[in-house]
Amino acid sequence: MTVSVLPGDIDEQNHVNNTVYLRWVQDVATAHWRAVASPEAQKNIGWVVLRHEIDYKTPAALGDKIVLRTWVGKATRLTFERFTEIQRNSDGQLLSKARTLWCPIKAQTGRPMRVPAEVHAQFSI
Repeated sequence: MTVSVLPGDIDEQNHVNNTVYLRWVQDVATAHWRAVASPEAQKNIGWVVLRHEIDYKTPAALGDKIVLRTWVGKATRLTFERFTEIQRNSDGQLLSKARTLWCPIKAQTGRPMRVPAEVHAQFSI
């Protein structure tokens, strides 16, 4: 997924604010889920974040085109580990890396749930 750095993304240090990186992590995870999961899975399964770990490597600036990449790592009964890399498109510079733990929930109740085997197989390594 590619995004552009907009004026509202810039903080007092004249680079992308750390909260914007977090938003990008969320946006690319959501886009990946919607692109891969079946309509039935999307209807029945929601996701909540349990933990974010973000390493900031190099700042992004106004006008930069940013490439967001994500993939799912280890999955347990109630957590899915997701990784995200954020790079500047023009030079491929790694700007940030993130690891997030997600918990699947029943969309109708908001309660934690086990992911069906077919969804588990689609997303986990």
